[in-house]
Amino acid sequence: MTYIFDGSLAGLLSSVFEWFERKPGQVILKSTAIFQPEAFAESLEITTDTSKADRVWLGLQKKLRKDWLRKFYCSYLSELPEAYNHLFQFTCYIFMHQQGAEENYGNAHVMALSKYAKSVEREKHRMEAFIRFQETADGIFYASIDPDFNVLPLISNHFKNRYADQQWIIYDLKRKYGLHYNLNTVEEITINFSKDTQQQKLSPALSDEKEQLYALLWKDYFKSANIVARKNTRLHVQHVPKRYWKYLTEKQLS
Repeated sequence: MTYIFDGSLAGLLSSVFEWFERKPGQVILKSTAIFQPEAFAESLEITTDTSKADRVWLGLQKKLRKDWLRKFYCSYLSELPEAYNHLFQFTCYIFMHQQGAEENYGNAHVMALSKYAKSVEREKHRMEAFIRFQETADGIFYASIDPDFNVLPLISNHFKNRYADQQWIIYDLKRKYGLHYNLNTVEEITINFSKDTQQQKLSPALSDEKEQLYALLWKDYFKSANIVARKNTRLHVQHVPKRYWKYLTEKQLS
């Protein structure tokens, strides 16, 4: 039996509710995005029901500590197709066993969630370290990202606390949504980019007139502070992987 859900967290939790209600035996959970019908395989499309999802989530809150609830959420944000089934199986496993079952690292689903959560947390920390803002002509600080995982929900509080006195937008180009901080709250937004707009970097027409000067000064400072004799490219790449260089002003060509 294959359960098919819409890819949402509420849909995943609704799938768990349906399993306990129907008890169909062994089930594999797949999202509609990757599901391929098979001639002789039985499948069931799960309808997302927020009331059912809320009941499952409340049950998990009673069964799991906060650190494991975060691991669960981070695993979901990984967006990996195989992670959804592990989350489904993990949740069923937790409800069918006594308190503390999440500490059984001999269980494949417990191990999987630990691995996914660790990868997502690492991406979160790197985004917090490597994001560089550009100031627009109207005084809003803009940064575009395309992380491996959906980490925007995890980095929101960091940037709200760190840049509390300025408006900013962090936009995920891969997932086509972003966060806008208006000095009071953080809201989710979408932007309709024109075909001619370069999304990764603001055009000079949209940037504040001082932005290019600040970028040039930072590059000059970086070059002057760099000690060539102590250059260790291998160690540098280990701490700052090349795929993050596109976010760093000092790595961009003039």
